[in-house]
Amino acid sequence: MERNAVPARKGAPTKKRTKLSDYGVHLREKQIVRLMSGMNEVPFRNLFAKSSKTRGKTGETMLRFLETRLDNIVRRLGFAVSLKTARQIILHGHIKVNGKDVNIASYGVKPGDKITLDPKMTEAVPVKQGLGETQKRSLRPSFLEFDPQTYTGKLLRWPDRSEMSYPVKEQLLVEFYSK
Repeated sequence: MERNAVPARKGAPTKKRTKLSDYGVHLREKQIVRLMSGMNEVPFRNLFAKSSKTRGKTGETMLRFLETRLDNIVRRLGFAVSLKTARQIILHGHIKVNGKDVNIASYGVKPGDKITLDPKMTEAVPVKQGLGETQKRSLRPSFLEFDPQTYTGKLLRWPDRSEMSYPVKEQLLVEFYSK
């Protein structure tokens, strides 16, 4: 008796794809946002709870809070190429907000706040690389103001949904946490 097919192993990937359940769709969207923002589950859930207590659309408010975290603002100003680099710059104490040292990456920046890069860091390779990329691609959004002479940025206003860097359906995020 000859066998033409290899028997399937337990846990081996199969070619058959099944349709995601509603829960799977919501979970995937939540995970995309969470991983893009580089946050762990508990702080992410706490941020959602904070945004659900705030006036306005919960999903948009959550994305606004994510967009105005200090690490994201530092990245969007061009002081860093990636979120991880921005966090490292912040954690090492090279960023000031309104003249005060801030070394917390999750610090919530508010409209009118001034973000300043330490003058020693202007010659650092990651900062030069970030500023070069941002300048070349003109990636700085309109809700941020940047002064290249003093390496200072300012959050002018809350970002609109169209200006946010998270290409997700925020309604799925709200539905995930409302279950």
